[in-house]
Amino acid sequence: MMSKKHKINYNLFNKIVDKENIKKAYRKALKGKGKYNLEAMEFSMNESANINNLIESLNDETYNFDGYIRFPVFEPKERIVDAPHFKDKIVQLAINNVLKQIYNPTFVFDSYACIDGKGTHKCVDRISHLIRKAKWEYGEDAYIVKLDIKKFFYSIDRELLKSLLAKKIRCKKSLRLIFKIIDSANVIDILGLPLGNTLSQICANIYLNELDNYCKRKLSIKYFVRYMDDCIIVAKNKDEANRILILIGEFVENGLKLQLNSNKSKIFPINQGVNAIGYKIYTTHRLLRNSSKKKIKRKIKAMPKLIMDGKMNIQKAEQILNSWLGHSSHSNSHHFIGKLVSKYDFLYLTDNGVFKVNRNKLVEGVK
Repeated sequence: MMSKKHKINYNLFNKIVDKENIKKAYRKALKGKGKYNLEAMEFSMNESANINNLIESLNDETYNFDGYIRFPVFEPKERIVDAPHFKDKIVQLAINNVLKQIYNPTFVFDSYACIDGKGTHKCVDRISHLIRKAKWEYGEDAYIVKLDIKKFFYSIDRELLKSLLAKKIRCKKSLRLIFKIIDSANVIDILGLPLGNTLSQICANIYLNELDNYCKRKLSIKYFVRYMDDCIIVAKNKDEANRILILIGEFVENGLKLQLNSNKSKIFPINQGVNAIGYKIYTTHRLLRNSSKKKIKRKIKAMPKLIMDGKMNIQKAEQILNSWLGHSSHSNSHHFIGKLVSKYDFLYLTDNGVFKVNRNKLVEGVK
């Protein structure tokens, strides 16, 4: 007799095309700047009919993926993003809503990227905890292994990904739809997943879950954390760290058809700390990375002219500042924040610890 769990995996399609699920995906696609997208506004003008037509096309399998919109992004680094059109984004969000219910509970505890209730700050907290615990257990001889996969998203083998999906998903109609979206990347390159696709994030986690399980189950690594393609491991000594680095390199190449980035995949003593997820993490404390400091100083320096030229309003400037402040609050950064306020006199911190911009001082600074 088929278990309830396996029945779900065989009958996913009805959950994907369920009208409430499609509406939920549609509302999510409208969040932020999405609602000002021309395609989104056109879809919204006849919302009910367009949702019904989309569901009908999915049900009878006449749904076609409309290709990609290509544009550059410059944060956190310069990259080319290929994003789906609005209706295709709705479909991907609807699929993602269902897939995460199946896959998120199966991921190892120490996988942190793109999983509900996790994220960068919880990942950093976990790294801090594990390196402290490892030092207590292994002492000064402990070594950190830092792994980075070379051009990860651009190098994913789509056929291997599809075989991994087919292991757990038995619903043929769902697989045909998911594979149609995965294969749409053929117009971009023979390998990889488009960075702008919503499905790329969960598919990347499904792909690297193989690495997680290899590390945890095959190599029995006790201190392990992964955030997308960045992995932090603590080994008991230098020899063990070297052994782990070699074995994982072989698994990544032979099992996942990827390669470690030789410039970023290294081992080093635990007391040296580790640069990860925007911070320099030590066993005793945590600092902002120099790149983060330089970036916020560059943005602050440009703000007065941007605001006075009408290219940025004060509300947006304060939003940028306080977003960064939230990031910095997870590190020992009080001294650096004080230096920013001293240097840029148009900035001040309220009693509640929020950045504000003094417009009068701003005008004086530009003059």
